Amino acid sequence: MKGLVTKSTGSWYEVLADDGNSYKSRIKGKFRTKDIKTTNPIAVGDWVDIILETEAAGNTAIIVHLHERKNYIIRKSVNLSKQAQIIAANLDQAFLVVTLASPFTSLGFIDRFLVTAEAYDIPAGLIFNKLDLFSEEGLAILRDYEAIYKAIGYPCHEVSALQGTNIEVFKDLLRDRTTLISGHSGVGKSTLINAIHPRADLRTAAVSEWSDKGKHTTTFAEMIMLPFGGKLIDTPGIRELGIIDIEQQELSHFFPEMRVLMNDCRFNNCRHINEPGCAVLNALYEGQIAPSRYESYLSIYHGNDTRM
Repeated sequence: MKGLVTKSTGSWYEVLADDGNSYKSRIKGKFRTKDIKTTNPIAVGDWVDIILETEAAGNTAIIVHLHERKNYIIRKSVNLSKQAQIIAANLDQAFLVVTLASPFTSLGFIDRFLVTAEAYDIPAGLIFNKLDLFSEEGLAILRDYEAIYKAIGYPCHEVSALQGTNIEVFKDLLRDRTTLISGHSGVGKSTLINAIHPRADLRTAAVSEWSDKGKHTTTFAEMIMLPFGGKLIDTPGIRELGIIDIEQQELSHFFPEMRVLMNDCRFNNCRHINEPGCAVLNALYEGQIAPSRYESYLSIYHGNDTRM
């Protein structure tokens, strides 16, 4: 029987099967993704085949087959440099919830999220939350952030989950789509989801005054069925986003502003670092590429991980 993975809690998965029932399921055998060793071979959003266990075992099943994925989004596992964690699979789009204070989301973190989405062919955008907390100075910084990403084609939206600002606009973005929502702990993902779908009733927690970092209120990935149509995948807050499975020579393909210039470089194997006749460097010097984006490119190229 075929089913959709709607929750991952470690070694067990919730699978919504074709018969309309949800089964607590476990894996039989090994699953691999492009020969990458993953800490979670099955992810929320995966389509799988299950075999029901005996009635004595309760409402449980065994996952026996993983269907081919349309796409997935992945990150390097914390403290396990050779392993990866699949965040979610079979997505129509992904949004990163960004806050500029309490907690601060760095440009480097944003860029890593967008690069990962580009690499796995997932349309992505940015949701700037906590609009109600912005001072005039903060709003000016927000406009600078938005200018960087709107210029290269990434949609940016401003919301206040707490006050309900622009929530209806965000709901329209989610309608009839499978969407990943991600971000640091404390950016207000759970509050935002509760504003979109009050019956979801997700736990929320205040940001730590001592560290200015959020507390983890979502402890596992879960798919939420939206009453107005669509599926929303909520994930635990992430403090770092390590890039994996992207080769140095292909990295510039995942920066849209670099991708459109690559054919104009003098050398076909240009690294866009110090080569003569590099169209990317020329665009950088002429102000056509944001310095922060280029700094992110160099950081990822040289294998530096970005933390919160």
